[in-house]
Amino acid sequence: MSILTLKDGTEFFYKDWGTGQPIVFSHGWPLDGDAWDAQMLFLGQKGYRVIAHDRRGHGRSGQTWEGNDMDTYADDLAQLFEALDLKDVIMIGHSTGGGEVARYIGRHGSSRVAKAVLIGAVPPLMLKTAANPEGLPIDVFDGIRAGFTADRSQFFKDLAVPFFGFNRDGAKTSQGAIDSFWSIGMLGSIKGEYDCIKAFSETDFTEDLKKIDVPTLILHGDDDQIVPLVASGEKSHTLVKGSTLYLVKGGSHGMCTVQADEINEILLGFIKG
Repeated sequence: MSILTLKDGTEFFYKDWGTGQPIVFSHGWPLDGDAWDAQMLFLGQKGYRVIAHDRRGHGRSGQTWEGNDMDTYADDLAQLFEALDLKDVIMIGHSTGGGEVARYIGRHGSSRVAKAVLIGAVPPLMLKTAANPEGLPIDVFDGIRAGFTADRSQFFKDLAVPFFGFNRDGAKTSQGAIDSFWSIGMLGSIKGEYDCIKAFSETDFTEDLKKIDVPTLILHGDDDQIVPLVASGEKSHTLVKGSTLYLVKGGSHGMCTVQADEINEILLGFIKG
């Protein structure tokens, strides 16, 4: 196990495998670095150095009471980049992790970054506002908080079903994927995960996206039931100069797991291109 002690004393867990050009993965809520296993194995076997961390309050990292916000998440990631002296990095972020990637570049620049990938990512803003009518009403996120607080364990089991698209006609359900989602979610801090709901839903990444100046792939499932395409991928594509928007047919929010072979080939093509 690799642990970086951050400047505020928080223990920051990460996996660092292989050699070659580094690929750094930022996971979604309420998961941890293990959510990237299919991609890390595949890309590691293709000759890349693959690195995935557990965001503070998630997985095996420290469970802080404060600091569960996008600025801190991005600053934590910057400390990892500096500690490992990472350069020419491919940054890949899923869902909340896509926000982390955008905020990292927005706050720390792209001097260490070669390319970026946002997968089913929350930017530019998930919350519905007067300026963002395509977003989701605050009632949706209040409902998530209520369900999470009342019975976090059952909430995660229920959430996993639409997350992976298992509620669609003809879908092949994997109880293993549901169990893994549940167990990883339960490993995290209830306080950190609760705070992260606000972080992923109410943070406006518009200015961060405008600062991204590296080749960027915006990858989104056309059947994402968690992060609606119209409020996220499509809008991000217009804000990131020169970005490529790729829609995965039938893709769920959890397509990196349930459509791993297809996603892996798309990622490899973009990284090598």
